[in-house]
Amino acid sequence: MSKKQYGFYIDSQRCTGCKTCELACKDYKDLTPDVSFRRIYEYCGGGWKQEGEAWTQDVFSYYLSISCNHCDNPACASVCPSGAMHKREDGFVVVNQDVCIGCQYCSMACPYGAPQFNQRIGRMTKCDGCFERVEQGLKPMCVESCPLRALDLLPVDELREKYGEIKDVAPLPPSHYTNPNMALRLNTNAKPTDFEGGFLANPKEV
Repeated sequence: MSKKQYGFYIDSQRCTGCKTCELACKDYKDLTPDVSFRRIYEYCGGGWKQEGEAWTQDVFSYYLSISCNHCDNPACASVCPSGAMHKREDGFVVVNQDVCIGCQYCSMACPYGAPQFNQRIGRMTKCDGCFERVEQGLKPMCVESCPLRALDLLPVDELREKYGEIKDVAPLPPSHYTNPNMALRLNTNAKPTDFEGGFLANPKEV
């Protein structure tokens, strides 16, 4: 059990899907083109419908900037056969690449798709919360780079006090599976996790 826990704040009302956070992370972590620790979900739906003689529309779209949520019950760590995937004392879930065998079980288990296989090194990789920056009193690179300040990282108690406890929204899975350490500010168009009338506009990017 971790002695401390950090969590991410995602402001979906502010996020414009510019992907600056994703690119800053890729540059800082020197990631290959096929690996992205932070990914931007573009969720949309709706259409035109007839009401009497009039036609109206209920089209919607919003963005979610999602990385590893450093869950209380990380599914990735629970299925890792080598023990490479583990939770640090500060709550960040990380992978020990010296122990990782590249089986990809963690990737299959994670409902958020956080662990990703890096073909260049033949091992699993994932967001580590930039823990080395956090230890120096700095914010993760994704948080620092966001031009609209739609991201933040705080100890989870401070996170909840400042931003609330919302962590369920479509198209994310229900939070009760892994208890992610995150807080969301919902977009005005936000839909519940069981909403079936939307779709990902960029499935190949997430």
